[in-house]
This record gives sequence, C-alpha cells and structure tokens, in this order.
Amino acid sequence: MRIVPALLAVVAFAIATPLAQTDEARRISDAMIVLDEIMGAGDQSVPRAILEKAEGIAVFPSLIKGGIIVGGQRGRGILSARDPKTGEWSSPAFLTITGGSIGAQIGAQAVDLILVIQNRRGLEQLVRNQFKIGADASVAGGPVGRDASASTDIQMRAQILSYSRTRGLFAGITLNGSTIRQDRDANDRFYGMGYRTSQLAFEGLGGTPSPVPEWKAALDKYAKP
Repeated sequence: MRIVPALLAVVAFAIATPLAQTDEARRISDAMIVLDEIMGAGDQSVPRAILEKAEGIAVFPSLIKGGIIVGGQRGRGILSARDPKTGEWSSPAFLTITGGSIGAQIGAQAVDLILVIQNRRGLEQLVRNQFKIGADASVAGGPVGRDASASTDIQMRAQILSYSRTRGLFAGITLNGSTIRQDRDANDRFYGMGYRTSQLAFEGLGGTPSPVPEWKAALDKYAKP
C-alpha cells in the first residue's frame, strides 16, 4: 500500500512534464507564426535592413490589452540574441510582459508585438531581470515596408524599435511603463534548468530542443546579414 502514493506521484510527474514542455514549445511556435505573418505583410512588414543589423529580437504573441479608463497588459514571449562574432542566434529565453496605463481608453485587443534591439546596450538592458519600456532604454515605433529607411533621427536614437499587429478595438493604448521580466520557470520547464535570460542570450546555453532549430531558421530567413 505504501508503494501506491509514490507510484502515483511518478506517473503524475511523467504526465505533467510533457504538458509543461508543450506549453513552452507552443510559445516558440506562435512566435514563429507572428514573425512569418508580419514579414509577409508587404508594405507593413519590418524592413529587412533593420532585422539584418539587429542585436536581438523579441516576439510576444497575443499580448492582451484591455480595460476601461485604467488599462493593463499582460503576455508571454521569447527573446533571442545574435552572437556578434559568429552571427548565430541564441536559443530563446522566455519572457513575460505586464503593465498598465491610465487614460481615455475602452475596449480590449490582442496585440502581436515584436521588439527589435538595435545595439548591445539596449540588449543588455532588456536581459536584466526587470526592464521597463520607455525608462530603461529608448523605445520607438519602427518604420515599415521593404524600402523604409532606418536613418531618421528618432530611429537613430532609439535602442529598441517596436512593431505591433492589432486585433480588436482599443483607443488610447501605449506600451510605455510596461515591464518585461525573465521567465525562469518557463526556462526551467523547457530546458530542464532555470537559466537566466543573460545565460541563454550571451553564453550560448540551452541547447536545441524542438522547435528551437525551426525558430533559429526563421530568424536566419529574415535577419541574416
């Protein structure tokens, strides 16, 4: 009789672990879909000239924003950084984004968000445990279209360029004040170790569990110099 509880615990762990891994893998797959669809948007896509020079790329599929007068947002995403020596992309680190804003707003929407980190300083700020958009690094809306120029003053000053695709209705929204945090629990579930974002982004850790190779291939497809 004493064996039964232990056996049940082992079975429960065996069942729960693949489910948890599937959730993280789905987040990567969703990020690939967002990147593919936004890059396939023609005149509304992220210019390849910007992606080719990116130090890092973060994707937050289906960031939820909503509220009446007092708004808020929450979502989960991933970040990969480019090795400055080899040009190879890191295995993705899992992130969360939360925050709020006060203003004339009503409604709800799902937003697919892409952050293109333009320089090393912006990347180092983003991989910290807690990063506040608009405070810890300069963030600006990026230009769109295949022939868009990346040389305007605001884009030259910005460390991070943001791109979004919106579904639903919402007025007066903003990402300023939102906080991005590392999701070490998700890193632990997916990689089997609770890596810090900096370890995955800068130290080449994590390995290539599925669908990491497909994610790296998608980044190479759109952001290879």
